[in-house]
Amino acid sequence: MSVWEAIAIFAAGTAAGTINTIVGSGTLITFPVLLATGLPPVTATVSNGLGLIPGSISGAIGYRAELTGQRRRILRLGTAALIGGLCGAMLLLLLPPTAFETIVPVLVALALVLVVLQPRISAAVQRRRERNGNVDPHPDGGPLLITSVMLASVYGGYFTAAQGIIYLSLMGMLLHDSLQRLNATKNVLAAIVNSVAALFFLFVAHFDWTAVLLIAVGSAIGGQIGAKIGRRLSPVVLRTTIVVVGTVAIVQLLMR
Repeated sequence: MSVWEAIAIFAAGTAAGTINTIVGSGTLITFPVLLATGLPPVTATVSNGLGLIPGSISGAIGYRAELTGQRRRILRLGTAALIGGLCGAMLLLLLPPTAFETIVPVLVALALVLVVLQPRISAAVQRRRERNGNVDPHPDGGPLLITSVMLASVYGGYFTAAQGIIYLSLMGMLLHDSLQRLNATKNVLAAIVNSVAALFFLFVAHFDWTAVLLIAVGSAIGGQIGAKIGRRLSPVVLRTTIVVVGTVAIVQLLMR
């Protein structure tokens, strides 16, 4: 790995940590950068997942005030995320590499669609809350949210891109709470999925430890940036950046 490649990975890790803390989809930045350095897709995925753990934890710490009073919710959803994340990690290794290279471009494309549609999803969520008159029969989302989070975590354990947006969409539709508190919960769920998947991969997959270290340090810094000043960034700028980088990722994968 050259010095410039190392700098690029560190910068991508910082950007990913920032964006993940704010909304998610940071993998759409780190993943194509890792591919550009010559890493195989599966190695890039597992190295990226392990490297982003400090960023998820850093972001959760930055949102610790919003986590107050959410212990029961996090225990329930966190358990579902743990099970789903482990299943997703196993799926990544059970499927042949050719299947991974076929599936990932589709997953990235779907993630980009979610990024583009996020304003519409948020508006729909707000209209639903207004119609319900602030009445929420399931403060913790009920069985539907637990099942949905588990399925989303299977995806997150397989490929982390946009899992944060999926979590926010699900919780926003099924929970009556502020977006900032839901974002805090999202950061915890992402940390759980990344951690359980990485722990599984430690025993069965190959990592590029230089890339892991660079992303880990960068994402930890980015997590604090996202928690402290990331809310001031224009959502349009963030979505545009994610879409551009994600499109590059799809092109790179299709050309391999």
